[in-house]
Amino acid sequence: MSDLTILSLLPALLNVNGDAENAAVLAQRSRWSGHSASVVSLGLDDSTPSAAPSVVVIGSTTDVALPTVLAALHGHRAALLDWIAAGVPVVAIGTGWEVLGRTIELATGTIDGLGILPSSAVTAPTRVTDDLVVESAFGRLIGFENHARDTVLDAGATPIGRVLYGRGNGAGSTAEGLLAGSVIASHLHGPVLAKNPGLADHVLTAAIGPGYDARTVMAGRVDDIAKAARNVIATRLELGAE
Repeated sequence: MSDLTILSLLPALLNVNGDAENAAVLAQRSRWSGHSASVVSLGLDDSTPSAAPSVVVIGSTTDVALPTVLAALHGHRAALLDWIAAGVPVVAIGTGWEVLGRTIELATGTIDGLGILPSSAVTAPTRVTDDLVVESAFGRLIGFENHARDTVLDAGATPIGRVLYGRGNGAGSTAEGLLAGSVIASHLHGPVLAKNPGLADHVLTAAIGPGYDARTVMAGRVDDIAKAARNVIATRLELGAE
């Protein structure tokens, strides 16, 4: 039995769309599989944990809070690099993804991100707030996107999948998200792992290994509800049910 520590970075600031609750989703699914799990929040004034967590969750924030978030996360950059190199799964959503990238375009000019991920956030023609449906290796992912910037991936970078409905990364691309080592970055808000348990199970399998069993009674019941929710959206968008 594994004892998981799921580290949520700055959840008081990085939870605009409920993205920090992805940590709670991972913890509960882990418990259903027979593994103990705890969610640890890292606040603005907290020191970097001395031990590597099992999973890191980074949610989205506002542009107003972005300088504060960047300043705080700079102090944890070395640890993040070490954890990613060691294979610790990282789930980064929206602005939480942007701060890990190279640069971010703001109305006041372009600022540097942490330079951990091979991507840059650029000003989009219009803000998008709509459903987002993505064809991926984790199945069809459905969620909600809410962003005023597009994301440009470095040459050779791997997206999560192809947009079936919505904008995703935008900037002339039909791609959505980024897979970079142990990092999963996406514009899917919600939290995405509640509505798309297949993606949550991928993260937990990476964290726990073959000892993780997604086929539990409780997980199955919740997964049926999530599937029904996805199908309501997919049917409304004329994409067909799963």
